[in-house]
Amino acid sequence: MQITNVESQPVQKNPHGVNARKLYDMDHGQAVHIELKPGESLRKHITPVDVFFYVLEGTATIEIGEETEDVEKDNLVESPAKIPHRVMNNGESNVRFIVVKMPKPTESTQLL
Repeated sequence: MQITNVESQPVQKNPHGVNARKLYDMDHGQAVHIELKPGESLRKHITPVDVFFYVLEGTATIEIGEETEDVEKDNLVESPAKIPHRVMNNGESNVRFIVVKMPKPTESTQLL
């Protein structure tokens, strides 16, 4: 059994400049824990693989293509490959979520 504690993982340098900690990294998938402080966001980008976001805490504003929704704790949002997307924290408290990419990307994410 492999158990990974979020707090024990190092914060990964990333183009979004946010707190991101890799939890799982295998050929068939990747999972990253992200925490956004009020006013922080992921830059709009395109991933070469399907992605989903699972909100752990707070309310995230998620934009996928032309759609934008406020998404609360315990909700999962699917984002198809090659569609521009971003996650924003427009609230007054931290937002924590898991992003899962399947399969693990072999191409780079494209920032917009």
